[in-house]
Amino acid sequence: MALPFDWPADPRDDEFLIGPSNARAVQQLERWSTWPVMAVVVTGPRKSGRSLLARIFAAKTGGGLIDDAERQNETAIFHAWNRAQEERRPVVIVADAPPPEWSIKLPDLRSRLAASPTIRIGDPDETLMRALFERQFLRRGLDARPELIQWLVVRVERTHVALLRAVDLLDQVVLESHKRLSIPLARATLEEAGLIPGRPPESMENP
Repeated sequence: MALPFDWPADPRDDEFLIGPSNARAVQQLERWSTWPVMAVVVTGPRKSGRSLLARIFAAKTGGGLIDDAERQNETAIFHAWNRAQEERRPVVIVADAPPPEWSIKLPDLRSRLAASPTIRIGDPDETLMRALFERQFLRRGLDARPELIQWLVVRVERTHVALLRAVDLLDQVVLESHKRLSIPLARATLEEAGLIPGRPPESMENP
């Protein structure tokens, strides 16, 4: 089941919800003392909570964090990696993809990242999708009944981006229409946006 991640974090941060798709990543971070080097590369889809997870880890361990690493100065990353080894304080490097998919020009950095473990967060599984829908609706003050959430879990693409897009659209349509959040409203809204497939014509549904 998805559970609140109990590592201490900044109170302004959301809790990190754990499901089968990201539990292994959490376990690998918890065992940081067994890493071959004091650095790790964390990858995963956008909006998957990878940066939040890295921030929580850095807060717990007193380590460093480099977010959006592909867009950072390679020399700065190189020095941060070396400093982590000297001080024995781990550094988490968050990137869209691990090397060699992430093209690195600096040879010394390339070799150091090749020696670093890579941890990947996957797309959300059904359990995590349900927990994320519940949290997102709660944050927006929307009354989403269990049957609606289950309906969404079955139909919305299992990606963090699609889930957030669906919640944003439903939040907007409820605000503009002053209607109660329901399955018919969700179906009409998400079909129009192309987030779920449309229903076949009635003649095809009932031949």
